[in-house]
Amino acid sequence: MLRPTPEQLANLGRFERVAFEIADQVNRNPALKTASHAFLASIGRTWVRVCTEKLLHVRGDEILRELDPDRGVFLVSNHRSFFDFYVIASVLLRNAPWVSRLYFPVRSSFFYEQPLGVAVNAVMSAMAMYPPVMREGPKRAFNQYTVDVISELVRERGTVVGFHPEGTRGKGENPYELLPANVGAGSIVHQARPIVIPVFTLGLINNFPKQIKSNFDGTGEPITMVFGKPVDLDSFYEMPGRLRTYKALAEHLRDVLTELGQQERAMREELGLPRLAP
Repeated sequence: MLRPTPEQLANLGRFERVAFEIADQVNRNPALKTASHAFLASIGRTWVRVCTEKLLHVRGDEILRELDPDRGVFLVSNHRSFFDFYVIASVLLRNAPWVSRLYFPVRSSFFYEQPLGVAVNAVMSAMAMYPPVMREGPKRAFNQYTVDVISELVRERGTVVGFHPEGTRGKGENPYELLPANVGAGSIVHQARPIVIPVFTLGLINNFPKQIKSNFDGTGEPITMVFGKPVDLDSFYEMPGRLRTYKALAEHLRDVLTELGQQERAMREELGLPRLAP
């Protein structure tokens, strides 16, 4: 597993460096990563299921059960809530016994810059929110390491990397209008050639206590989730590895998610769930 260069580490602040080393040790050490995954596959997936099962509606989960991947899986999702991948991971772990390692690259602004963020990463995901993605000025030079190490990890059978091609959370009125795609998603997929599975989810809010309470008292909005079949990207793999190719590939993944969003909308209509489009 790659290590960042001294030059890349120099872009991190003092606390960011400490937070990164803690998460890196958990994800780099085989014994610690095995323990991390055991936590997620038992306690983690269970408490998330219990706290969302009265609101959750899932389609396409048979795709996960039928999959027998010979390499890593790159799970791409739209991004409306801070908790999207917690619920997606819970569904994944209940339906995909072939998963042995999970990684969720995350913005550094909370999870790698504040003690509370490190604690949340440890308690909520057993440090699986790794590696960090830097957003500020010179620190963004560190992101080349993030792209390179994800590209390495996602080649391995049993590995799942969860990624938001939009790069940041969509806050617009229409949840079916996705933000521009992040070129990093295209770069990782083109380099590593993983199996790419799309998933579109809506309904989660960003208030953690209220989200849990609403599941038990029946006041919560329905949570919908639709998994798609593996994406055929052979035509992109024939293209040269350069920025234009990565951008086109990332935009294609965004288009796939947009199409999956229409399936989610149809599911809501079929089940008589509230419409979310304006």
